[in-house]
Amino acid sequence: MTEHSTCHITLVPLGRTLTVPRGSNLGDAIHELGLEFPCGGKGTCGNCKVRVLAGHIALDPVHEAVLKRKKLDDEWRLACLSQVNDDITIEVAQFESIVLADETPFRFTPRNQCGIAVDLGSTTLVSQLLDMENGQVLAVQTALNPQAVYGADIMSRIGYAMQSPENAARLTSLIRQTVGAQVETLARQATRPIGRVRIVGNSVMHHLFCGLDVTPLSAYPFESPRNGMVHFGPADLGWNIDPNIDITFLPNIGSFVGSDILAGIYAAGMFSSEAPRVLVDLGTNGEIAVGNRKGIACASTAAGPAFEGSNISCGMRASTGAISSIEMEGGQQKIHVIGSGKAKGICGSGLIDAIYLGVTRGDIDEQGVILHDPKVLPLTDEVHLEQQDIREFQLAKAAVATGVELLLHDANLTHEGIDKMFIAGGFGNYINLDHATRLGLLEFTPAQIVKLSNSALIGAKMFLFQDDDFINGLLPFTHHISLESDPAFLDTFCQKILFTTR
Repeated sequence: MTEHSTCHITLVPLGRTLTVPRGSNLGDAIHELGLEFPCGGKGTCGNCKVRVLAGHIALDPVHEAVLKRKKLDDEWRLACLSQVNDDITIEVAQFESIVLADETPFRFTPRNQCGIAVDLGSTTLVSQLLDMENGQVLAVQTALNPQAVYGADIMSRIGYAMQSPENAARLTSLIRQTVGAQVETLARQATRPIGRVRIVGNSVMHHLFCGLDVTPLSAYPFESPRNGMVHFGPADLGWNIDPNIDITFLPNIGSFVGSDILAGIYAAGMFSSEAPRVLVDLGTNGEIAVGNRKGIACASTAAGPAFEGSNISCGMRASTGAISSIEMEGGQQKIHVIGSGKAKGICGSGLIDAIYLGVTRGDIDEQGVILHDPKVLPLTDEVHLEQQDIREFQLAKAAVATGVELLLHDANLTHEGIDKMFIAGGFGNYINLDHATRLGLLEFTPAQIVKLSNSALIGAKMFLFQDDDFINGLLPFTHHISLESDPAFLDTFCQKILFTTR
């Protein structure tokens, strides 16, 4: 065993090595690679299983019992229950093949080539290299979106781009360079010729990457005439890869509902399902889709970036140092910090838990008012919530719940009539479904809810195997609805802003 203060984690088949403090939680160390933790890192789902190829991960009785229950032999561990005290080499089981969230295998025609799928988010960028012969992920690249320096939210970036053509060009150049660097790195690791690169993102990311005018997205009805699929050659983008590789930014559905939601709908199986399903993607913005193979209604909500920690006094994204969950055990508050170190702030999933506990303890009333002075909820010596943080969460929660309600009404559906409700987005790995449903953020039963994690990236990988006509052929089955124009919007929003703790 190493005596150093840090340990190395080598990941197969990704070919990456991470350096982490000794004693780190393995799940925390690898969660940003796009892994899914549907149980919130509690060791109950078994979805974060890894095979230990070299080194040692000790077992405690709880971990051993879970492995036995999951019928996993001695070479396997669950990342969320593993502590890294040695240099290790692990094989990540989630990267063995592409699967849908409902565990239905994605059937595809193998191709003797590789492909690259890119999820271009407002906050984070994730690119994966796929062996299209067997569906395996060969390598991963992640980065923060460099445009964030010009605004954390998409409306701020629209405003910056509209100030001058030079500003718009700067945002385009920044994102093309960053995605290009990821693609070039992945291309060097390809084991077969790369056939195509598929990129998905929201409507603003689509326009900024493609060098399109964002002015139509700045004012009601927020509709652009340039929502279609856009093809590039590497030379168009200044990328140093095979000049014959086709690079495609996939089409938007409409308004602020982009190709990332189109990909998410596809990943959730909504285009093929007879039973009605719901997809809610919570990130810097909130997008919702409701329907089945006969038709899918989509909308974008002004949820704001609260779920990613922005506009929260001690907020941060789900990264090392963030409080990701809070529970009560034996009358004591148990806080989980990503990376197992000192808490630096709180991310979206931790925010839900903190507010839920505040409401159930009687520190916060149904109106969202902190009932004591000073109007602060301390969580640790360094991290707390203020009254304005509660308001930010209420506005985000009400926007999401209202959007779902109105889309269900438009489709003549009820919450009870939904087969599956898929929750996607950056904080989906850690969200406590019981807390989210009882606060009224998600008004479904936990049994209906499936965590889809990065639905956009899953769908983008699946779209690597489909041609342009197939993807464009999905668009007529979708339609965009403007929530703000619905006469019931304001009354519903005011109702949903209250805390229910049902």
